[in-house]
Amino acid sequence: MKKKKLQILMCLVLCFSLLSGCKNDVGTEEDNAIPVSSDEMNEEKYTFGFSCITMDNPFYITLEAAIREVIEGAEGVLITKDPSQDSDLQLQQIQEMINEGIDAIFLSPVDWEAIQPALEALNEADVRIINVDTHIKDTDYADTYIGSDNKNAGFLCGEDLLEKAPEGGKVVILESLNTNSIIDRITGFEEAIAEAENGFTIIVRRDVEGDLKLALEAAAEIFAEEEDIAAVMCGNDQIALGALVAANDAGLEDILIYGVDGSPDLKKELVKAETLIAGTAAQSPISMGKAAANIGLAMMRGEDYEKETYTEVFFIDKDNVELYGSDGWQ
Repeated sequence: MKKKKLQILMCLVLCFSLLSGCKNDVGTEEDNAIPVSSDEMNEEKYTFGFSCITMDNPFYITLEAAIREVIEGAEGVLITKDPSQDSDLQLQQIQEMINEGIDAIFLSPVDWEAIQPALEALNEADVRIINVDTHIKDTDYADTYIGSDNKNAGFLCGEDLLEKAPEGGKVVILESLNTNSIIDRITGFEEAIAEAENGFTIIVRRDVEGDLKLALEAAAEIFAEEEDIAAVMCGNDQIALGALVAANDAGLEDILIYGVDGSPDLKKELVKAETLIAGTAAQSPISMGKAAANIGLAMMRGEDYEKETYTEVFFIDKDNVELYGSDGWQ
């Protein structure tokens, strides 16, 4: 009987030894591993760069924030650098981002031609290019483009001028010759006013590089030299705000100033009882940014995406500004 009990005890010891040998790391991560799905194991996290014309412009601040929200929501990384309207600095910063290991870049060039060396470097490093808002000149380098219908934005401003000043008159244009989006806006505006029965004459045009301060200085000089100006067409809202300050300083009363963007600062002017701002062809940096980010993610995941995407533009003036509000972007 004692012998039988001893045999049973030895069997129990042997079984325990075998079980403990199978689980000699009890309590470790390996021992208590949580099952991971194949999708989670295969999902990569991507690093994107963001380089625009200048982060001093509220449009690009909002655009970047919309892109960041989507990218970081997908657990990606967004590296932002501000060239502050310096095309040479933009080239340098893009090379820095390449060195930091970006997979793709959201790019709005300071100068659509001078950006070419950066495009070549990005191509060499196998970095995908998501061209946003304003075109690069050599569009073959871009994997996709997302922006507004800029030519139509300018056309909408021109149509409004035809209604508000059917008698025609003198027009000043404040533009940016290195920025394709602004070039398209001015082209659309000129096509619209070409249909005027009584005619408009463009008496002065200045390249103010899309900058408020440069626009203010140029407009002040023009207003001091020219009389009876009917309208000022501005390539963006920042230019329009600069022209507005100059017009107010000059004591002008019968002049129509147009912008493009639909920025909160310009919409606040439209809310005022007396303003020289006639209107703005509005775009949505929020919609544009989210569209760009989602296309960028689809591209990196090998999913289908559109080669070109255009977001809606529409005209905002005193009559409808309350529909869109003046505290933020539409």
